[in-house]
Amino acid sequence: MSSVNESRARAARFVSAKVFVRGLTVDAEIGVYAHERGRRQPLIVDVELDVAPGGWRTIGETVNYERIVGHARTLADGGHILLVETFAWRLARACLAEPCALRVRVRVEKPHALAPQAQAAGVEIIVERD
Repeated sequence: MSSVNESRARAARFVSAKVFVRGLTVDAEIGVYAHERGRRQPLIVDVELDVAPGGWRTIGETVNYERIVGHARTLADGGHILLVETFAWRLARACLAEPCALRVRVRVEKPHALAPQAQAAGVEIIVERD
């Protein structure tokens, strides 16, 4: 590397890093209507975390994708939830508890909610640390 390129590399400023899981399908007992009680239905979940800069040499210096999946599956298996918004909020808080997570965006789609009129309905929330 030339000295000009080395100088530019040293002058680089960290802007942001994101860890994400897209299109995760989990089956959850969710909904406000009587016909939604006692049956599971799919949710499609996207999670995007802004993470603090780190050395990123080991998995312990970032957020493990499998932990994000685990948080979503734990919520889905935790009993009936009335609202997709509640699921998203709980998932966001669980992900934000990861040590290097600064901000999280959670999008939850309920593909059968308005079928066949629409592909999906859902919610997207953004939560950040205080």
